[in-house]
Formats: sequence, structure tokens, C-alpha cells
Amino acid sequence: MIAADQISPAVHLHTLLTAWQTDPLSLLSLTIETGLVAWYLVSVRRLARRGRQWSRGRTVSFTGGVLLVVVATQSGLASYDDQVFSVHVVQHLLLMNFAPILLALGAPVTLALQASSRRTQRGLLRVLHFPLVELVTSPVFVVVVAYGTMVGYFLTPFYALSLRHPALHNLSHLHFLVSGCLFWWLVVGLDPSRWRLTHPVKLAVLAAGIPVNAVLGIALTGARTSIAAQFHSVADTHQGGSVLWVVGELTTVVALAIIVFQWMQAEERRALRADRLLDAQDAAEADRHARTRSVVDGTDGATDVPGPAVAPAVDA
Repeated sequence: MIAADQISPAVHLHTLLTAWQTDPLSLLSLTIETGLVAWYLVSVRRLARRGRQWSRGRTVSFTGGVLLVVVATQSGLASYDDQVFSVHVVQHLLLMNFAPILLALGAPVTLALQASSRRTQRGLLRVLHFPLVELVTSPVFVVVVAYGTMVGYFLTPFYALSLRHPALHNLSHLHFLVSGCLFWWLVVGLDPSRWRLTHPVKLAVLAAGIPVNAVLGIALTGARTSIAAQFHSVADTHQGGSVLWVVGELTTVVALAIIVFQWMQAEERRALRADRLLDAQDAAEADRHARTRSVVDGTDGATDVPGPAVAPAVDA
């Protein structure tokens, strides 16, 4: 029997701020995350030395994404993830939505291609075009995995199983992050890819997730039993379902706004390219007319230029 106060205990701000995870896996994860930020900043400086500027917004976005991963898995939030369902939902949203969105907007693959040597660039391009990579980044695969993960994790016994097995629980966190990155790289990402969706298709992909969030929200907020009776109360299940539903839909709205903004920027760039092309064509046409006129004027002028004067003959 688990004591009543151990099921969905109260969340304390002090614990959230101070209970940082210090187990070997957490320290290893923190080392990797720190290394990723260091690599990104070094790559930006390498580009600057080559006289090329990298967007500061992208740098802030990528760094913020890594920081959210740290908060989700190494901060005091992680100390509640197997005790309080609503906290676990926040962790899920950080790993599968918020952090991947920021990481995708940071365009790390583009940075790696621009800041690396020719040899490294060729290696990265080979990886990007490797058949397995093209498969796992294909739209159908990505969408099925992302939405299937949400339904399969929260509406099947898998969630309770993961709480009973810490290794499976940690692997679930990794799966959330990877599947979230694959999804948001496809939808809002700026990096080159074999699969480039049009903006209307991206909007449709996001719209397809609205009923998925609704089904999850309705199922969890209306549940008569706990999602994991040994760990969470029914009230906690309802609260977590509300957070998942509301914040999930808000994330969709924000992502829709990002896609619309990117669409407007793409149209603006397309219009500027068209204007430059027309300007170039007009300049070439004007130059052709000018050359033709100069030839014509030169020919006409030659008929009007008097020849050299001939001195009259003088009689002896």
C-alpha cells in the first residue's frame, strides 16, 4: 500500500527551484546539453571570422530550447514527474513542444553546414540524404509517430508501466524529445531537408492535431479512474488532462502564427526576387535599345560629315 500523501503530493516552489537532479544520467545529459550550446556558439563565432553574420534570434532560440530541456529533465520539475501527473504533463509539453520548436527555429543543421569544413559538409549532406534518415523524416512517418505517441502514451497502460520502470520512463523522455524535434523540424524548421512542405500543408498538419488534443483532453478530464492509480489521484488526472488540452491547443495557435509569419516572409522574398528580375530585364532591354540607337545614330551621322577639303588646281 502507498500512503495517501504519497499519491499526487503537493508541489512546493522551493523544491522546484532547488531540487536539481544529480544522478549520473542527469549529469551526463547536462554535459551533452552544455556541449551542444558550446558547439553552437563556437560555430557562430567561426562564421563571424569568415565575415558572415548569423541571426542573433536563432542563437537565442536554440539556446532557449536547450535550456528548456534542462528544466524539464534536470530541474526540480523532474523530482515530481513520477508523482504528480500535472507536473509530468508540463514536462511532456516542454520536451515534445516548446523545446523542439525553439531548437528547430535555431536552424542548427544550417549552421553546421555553413560553419564546417568542406569535408564535414559533405559528410552532413550524406547523412541528410541517407535513406533511413529520409524515411524517419518523411511527413507521414513523422506525423504518425508524433500524434501516435500522444495517444499511445496517455490512453494506454504504457504510462503506468513507465512509472514502474525508471529506465523505460527515461527512454520515454528521450522519445518525446526526438519525436517532437522531428515533428517541429518538419512544420516550423528552417533547416534543409529532403521534405519541404508548402505552408498550406504545414497548416493542415497542425490542424490535424487539434482533434487529437481534444480527444486526449476529454478522455483525461472526464476519466472516472486515475491514469495510474498507484501514483496519481483522479483529481490530479483531471488537472493534468486540462493542462494538456489547454496548453496543447495554445501551442497549436502559436505554431500557426509562426507558420503564417514564415509564409508572409517567403512571399515577400519571392516578390523581391521577382522585382529584381524585372528590373534586370528592364535594364537589359534599355541597354539593348541604347546600343541599337547608338549604332543607328552613328550610321546616320556618318553621311552628314563632310569629307576633307580638296584644294583647287592652280594654273601655272
